[in-house]
This record gives sequence, structure tokens and C-alpha cells, in this order.
Amino acid sequence: MRPILFLAAAAALSLPVAASAQTNPPQTLRIGIADDADALDPTLSRTLVGRFVFASLCDKLVDIDAKLNIVPQLAQSYRWVDSKTLEFKLRPNVKFHDGTALDGDAVKFNMDRHLNMAGSTRKGEIGGLDHVEVIDPLTVRMVLKAPNSPFLAQLTDRAGMMVSPKAAVAAGANFGQHPVCAGPFKFTERVPQDRIVVDKFADYWDVGNVHLNRVVYQPIVDSTIRLSNLRAGSLDMAERIQPPDVATVKADPKLKIEIFDYLGYNGLTFNIANGSQPRTPMMKDARVRQAFALSIDRQAIVDVVYNGMYAPIAQPVPAFSPFYAPEVKPAGRDIAKAKALLAEAGVKTPLSVEIMLPTTADQRQIGEVVQSMAAEAGFDVKIKATEFVTLLKAQADGDYEISLIGWSGRADADGNIYNFIHSGAPLNDSKYANPAVDALLEQTRAETDVAARRALYGKIAVQSNLDLPIMYLYSQKNLIAMSTKVGGFSPIADGLIRVKGLTLGQ
Repeated sequence: MRPILFLAAAAALSLPVAASAQTNPPQTLRIGIADDADALDPTLSRTLVGRFVFASLCDKLVDIDAKLNIVPQLAQSYRWVDSKTLEFKLRPNVKFHDGTALDGDAVKFNMDRHLNMAGSTRKGEIGGLDHVEVIDPLTVRMVLKAPNSPFLAQLTDRAGMMVSPKAAVAAGANFGQHPVCAGPFKFTERVPQDRIVVDKFADYWDVGNVHLNRVVYQPIVDSTIRLSNLRAGSLDMAERIQPPDVATVKADPKLKIEIFDYLGYNGLTFNIANGSQPRTPMMKDARVRQAFALSIDRQAIVDVVYNGMYAPIAQPVPAFSPFYAPEVKPAGRDIAKAKALLAEAGVKTPLSVEIMLPTTADQRQIGEVVQSMAAEAGFDVKIKATEFVTLLKAQADGDYEISLIGWSGRADADGNIYNFIHSGAPLNDSKYANPAVDALLEQTRAETDVAARRALYGKIAVQSNLDLPIMYLYSQKNLIAMSTKVGGFSPIADGLIRVKGLTLGQ
């Protein structure tokens, strides 16, 4: 433990030095995040930490509340005109950070940008959109190609974020280096791997509910160091506290912790057909992936790494979701069956496979547990620890065999699955393609009854557990620790820290 404690102490001393160069104003909230963000552009972004920053920078047309209801944000109201036409009434007098107005034309610009911009990761979420009609400066209608039940829910996250058309056109592909949105805070500076700084936007439409002057997001990958900085007072909040550290937080009279449900999952993404490198048996044959899955005990991972706090799953939504199919349960570990499948596939063991995973301690530990388990079935697992944004690019480029990665989750199950396993979706880094699954995914979008959609997602889960583009491992909890000086935090299952409404006492 000595090296870890030394690093924690060093970080607790050094981070305030980095921040001191900013001469932070009073009411500055410092948040420790688990990774550095990728591009701060809602159209391109893929990271959870990017969503933390966007929660301060970029308001959305609609948001979700603590009960996962869809509530207005930049839109003052919304209504379905018919099954394919969604109308929004915008709030009057809303300004972007550059002083330009948020109006119907700006909404149309943003939706067209999501659909057409090169590299857009939102296209799969709103691909059902046919066109946007601007009725008047404060009224827009989104006309869909066909009825699409999850479409509105997609707009509660990055697909619904509005950026300044003027700034986006001027910056082009570089917009993410200096984002201009319509949120409670405006972008001030970014020092990669060190900090992202945002300052209060005086002309924000709901400025009376903004009680902070500045928010500083500090990437600290090691959760132990992140917690040490929080305990030392160098941070005011820290996300993704690890379950083994919960008792430490609870025992500290200067801290408090929020533990609440999470919409996301963690899993293993298998490269089936992405990239140009030679196809390995793991990529080419579903039986090899099935054998690998059968060598792994999900419950053991949860028990060993997370003190049993998380829940093993075999589908992309947690058990509290209305779209969770209870009949789809994780398969038990079966080494004999795994070996039989490898033999049936004509694989000679030991079979060398590589897992790419983030550099965090818990993900490394998962990799080591999987490595040990899979060895018993005849897999020689190599671990490749990779900085998270680099990992995302490698995964998108197909430069991997297996990737250990999670998804932060959406209130509608479509947001957890369509973009990742539909053959034409932008986040399908496996390049999985199954026409039957595609058809079921399209059917879920056309269906409005929740029970019917749940049954369809159950069928999708059964098939995907055979094809295994993704092996879902567990659903986690949100664990956000903070100083007792922080008030006004509202726990919502997407796990985001919404800085509007937060207060910071002395």
C-alpha cells in the first residue's frame, strides 16, 4: 500500500498548485472526474466525462427528472401533433454564450448537423428524423420518417443539445476545442489531462438557479487518488467512487456520498468485422466467443472487484428499467461446455486473445479476474491497458480484439442498444450485422406499448447472447462523493452532476 498512499498524498498536494494559476473566484466548485473528455462537441462526443461537462455547458431541448420523466428544458413545452410529428415551443429570450439567439432556425441547424456531420455519433440516435420545419421563431416541428417511440427520449441527452450555429460554422471541425452552447456556464479553458474550466453565463435563461461562479473539472484516473484529493479538500465532488471506498467516505465527517441506481452497463465488446487486421478465431466464430463467455463468472467479478454491490446482467439495461426482460439471465460458468465449444470450432489451445481496457484500477482488476478464469478453458488472455480516449479511437478504428468498456445508459432502452448492435449504427464498433436483430430493433422503435417493447428486447438479448457482439457483465450503481459543504445535488439515474442548483457553503 505504500506506493498508493504516496501517490495519493502527492496528488493531494500537487493538484491545488495546478489550479492556483487560474486565480479562481469565490464559489468555485472543483469536480474530480475519472477520465479526460474527448471532443467537447455534442455531435461527436462519446465519453461519460464529456457528458459531465456538457451538463454545465449545453442545455438540451428536454431533460429527465429523478423519476425518469421527460421534462422541458430549452423547450418550454412539447407535444405530439400526430404519430410522426413532434412539436416544440421554445423558451423566449434564450441566448447562446456568444449572444446569438436560440430560435427555430438554430434548432433546425443542430438537428441537421447531428444527421449530416462527418463522424456524427448522434446519427444513429435520431436517424428516424426526416426533416425539421420552422413554424415561427419559437415553434419547430420534427417530422419523422415513421412512428418512433424512443425519439423524444433521445433528445434528453447530446442529441437534444443546442450549439450556436454562428460558432459552429466559424469553427468547423474545431468547434469542440471551444464549445458555444446555451447552458448555465460558458467554456473558459481546457488543459488536456489537467482541467476543464467553465464560468457562470450571466445571460443564462434561468440564471437565478445558478449559485456557482466557476466549475473546474479535473481528470484523475485513479479512484484512490481522486478520493484522497476529496478528503484533503482539493476537490469538492468526485464521481465514480469505488464500492470498497464507500465505508471510508461514510466515516469521514467532512464528506457525504450519494448511492443511487444507474442506467448503464459494463461489458466486453468483441471485434467481429471491424478494421483490416487478420481475423482471429474470436472474431470469426461465435462458438469461440460463447466459449469465452462461458469461462467467465459475472458474479465473481462483482464480488471480487466491487464488494458485491453491482448486479450481473446479460442484457443492456438494469433490472429496475421497465424494458428489462427478467427471463434473460446470465449464463452460469461452465468450463466443460466452453472446452467442448472450442473443440467443436477446431481451435487449438491455449488460444491467445487480447483484451483492451481502460487504465483504471478496477478495470485492470476485472481484466486480471477474466484472465485467470478464461485460462481454465484454454484462453491465454493478454491485457492491454489504454488511456480511455485512445481506447475509444482504437475501438472505433477496429484496432482491437476484445474491449472492456461500459455505457452510461439512457432512460429508454433504445439508447443502450440500437446504436451499438444495429448494422448501420455509428457506435457499432463490433461491426455486428444480423438482419433478424436489425428488424427487431426497428420494430421496437415502431412499438409504443412498453410491455411489447420489453418482449422484443428480450428476443434481441437472447440472439445477441448467441452472437455475442457484446457480453454484458454487470450494471453498477452511481457513487458520487462530495464535501458536506455541497448542497442541492439531485440524484438522477443517468449519473450526471447537474451543476445548476448546486450550492457551496463555507
